[in-house]
Amino acid sequence: MDNIMEKASELAGETGEHLVDIVEDVKEKVEEIISDESIQKAKGKANELTNEAKEVLENITEKASEVAGEASEHIADFAEDANEEFQETKTKTKSFFQRLFGK
Repeated sequence: MDNIMEKASELAGETGEHLVDIVEDVKEKVEEIISDESIQKAKGKANELTNEAKEVLENITEKASEVAGEASEHIADFAEDANEEFQETKTKTKSFFQRLFGK
């Protein structure tokens, strides 16, 4: 009977050790899975943010092009107006000096 109790005790100890090893292995696998899922979620979020950043950049580029186009139109108009004013001033100045000096 003592021999049977001793063997049962040894078997229970070995079984406990194996169960501890199994639990440790399961814990490691769960941590790996959670880690992999976290990485995948982080990658997904990074992709979403990248796509949003691309859209924002496209919008900014489009708006900048529109503003640049409008600015170039206004600059061309301003240059044309300035040239007309210059020509008019030149003509009036020439006329003024001709009358002043009688030529």
